[in-house]
Amino acid sequence: MSTFDDNPSRFTRRAALAAGAAAIALMGNIKAPSIVAPKAGETGRVARIIDGDSFVIALEEGGEVSVRLSAIQAPRTAQRAARAWPYAAEAKAGLAALIKGRTVQLFYGGETRDRFGRAVAQVYTVDKFGQPDLWVQGEMIRLGLARVYSWKGELADMAALYALETEARNRARGLWANSFYSVRKPDPDPLAQYVDSLQIIEGVVTSTADVRGRIYLNFGADYKTDFTIAIAKKNVKRFAGIDPISLTGARVRVRGWVEMINGPMIWLDHPGRLEILS
Repeated sequence: MSTFDDNPSRFTRRAALAAGAAAIALMGNIKAPSIVAPKAGETGRVARIIDGDSFVIALEEGGEVSVRLSAIQAPRTAQRAARAWPYAAEAKAGLAALIKGRTVQLFYGGETRDRFGRAVAQVYTVDKFGQPDLWVQGEMIRLGLARVYSWKGELADMAALYALETEARNRARGLWANSFYSVRKPDPDPLAQYVDSLQIIEGVVTSTADVRGRIYLNFGADYKTDFTIAIAKKNVKRFAGIDPISLTGARVRVRGWVEMINGPMIWLDHPGRLEILS
């Protein structure tokens, strides 16, 4: 059983609304391109906010579409986890403050629907001239209302998102003020407390190995007990432009669900969850 502070914060409606007001106060013009070659999708008015990274739009031509903000993850609500994660109420209120009742346009890169049938898109608000205005993903990350978290098949401006996240984390903005979301060290004993949880881990790769096509990035002298990043053979081709074997000595930051396989391990199936810091 995990011993870290996983008790969800209990916030009043007033606190949640205050977080939304703070989001408006901090809102800037985040207009970074979402993807290299975006495909314009649906346009509609935001009718309902589900949580900090999903909502429903009413289409101009009629009907509704459920939308998930691609490449980010807000704290999970009680509807998506056994218990709400800290800052879930604020994230939902912040997203509502940014987009509820506004017209938004979806932009696709890669997969357009997830297994739940939701549109998976980069999202922009639309100004009075009908032009894309605020990059919603970028603003949620900048405000500390969500973390960068991509899935394979999603294309986004990851460099821009990570830069915004780093700024928010350095300023302890939003969720980054809560130790629940701290960046962990690759020490195996403390990490064992976080098995079956989503973590961000930063450290220096001490060695790498290719074992029958499966790639391992090791963070200690004993691969059987130390923290490891693993890349399955079928996913290595996704790392075009990055040679994982060459990362010995590099400082990296990885995010994913921690498993216990010969010590704590995170599986990577695409490079979007790996930051190479040096």
